[in-house]
Amino acid sequence: MRLDEIRALPKVLLHDHLDGGLRPQTVIDLASEAGYDRLPTRDAGELGQWFVDAADSGSLVRYLETFEHTLAVMQTEDALRRVAAECAEDLADDGVVYAEVRFAPELLTSGGLTMAQAVEAVLDGFDTDRDIEVNALLCAMRQSDRGDEVADLVIGFRDDGVVGMDIAGPEDGFPASRFIDPFAKLRAAMCRYTIHAGEAVGVSSIEDALATCMPERLGHGVRIVEDIRVDGDEAEIGDVAGYVRDRQIPLEVCPSSNLQTGIADSISEHPITLLNDLGFAVTVNTDNRLMSGTSVSGEMHLLTVEADWELQDLYTATMAAVDGAFLTLDDKADLIVNVIQPAWRL
Repeated sequence: MRLDEIRALPKVLLHDHLDGGLRPQTVIDLASEAGYDRLPTRDAGELGQWFVDAADSGSLVRYLETFEHTLAVMQTEDALRRVAAECAEDLADDGVVYAEVRFAPELLTSGGLTMAQAVEAVLDGFDTDRDIEVNALLCAMRQSDRGDEVADLVIGFRDDGVVGMDIAGPEDGFPASRFIDPFAKLRAAMCRYTIHAGEAVGVSSIEDALATCMPERLGHGVRIVEDIRVDGDEAEIGDVAGYVRDRQIPLEVCPSSNLQTGIADSISEHPITLLNDLGFAVTVNTDNRLMSGTSVSGEMHLLTVEADWELQDLYTATMAAVDGAFLTLDDKADLIVNVIQPAWRL
């Protein structure tokens, strides 16, 4: 399929970081307003390429360092409203009709904002008249100890566009089990959540998250493939992988980002295709559109060109995303019947 054909199809995005999706020119503009002078260049084209090159290191730690620049210019309410509004516009232009965009409020307070003020500004920016619904996931950083505060924000803003929580940041050395209490608080309040697991650390990280925190989805999760042994046409699925597949726990897979952090050497070798073929609930996502120079349509196009995905595969992933979205059952039915199915025509 051509990229423009994929872009015209309605899509659902579950894993996209607000601070990883800024327009290069916006980074430059906001840096000027904030007096931030550490950008490597003030040319928008060069800056966009710099982010991609800097992130393309094979290391998650180095990948995360690129966020120093974007976060530095996202410390005022006006800046956050602009970044959020442009995020919604860019996703709508790419054919996304529903998105859950995540960010860490605790990283948006160095300019004097409270975490609640940061959340309010982002939600205000997401409120667009474009044909897209954008909701927020609030991240607690794994290396800090503010999970309870973030959980309280999720509960407090649950009726205003915050649909769940996540934990993000360095996975190695900071297991999900550190956040047992915040996630228990969310379950008691009937709130939803996903957990980054199986990106920088393998099956042990996924098992820890599932056993101790019981997430509804797995952010990335692709290293679950390490619990699968393939011999010719046969696949032996281990206990953790079997649990994930049998329960149809959605995997928020971000192919291009995974290449940058060393999970695979090419899209054709990426585990997403094997997982899709084996019946896992695979969804296709962007992670960080700026750092990966990508879009949802771009990710899907790469899969068709380099991994022999067909329209049916893209549709299956889209339906898995709808199923895994933190929406009500009625809203999902409306999205499927009135938006997805009429356009995909399968």
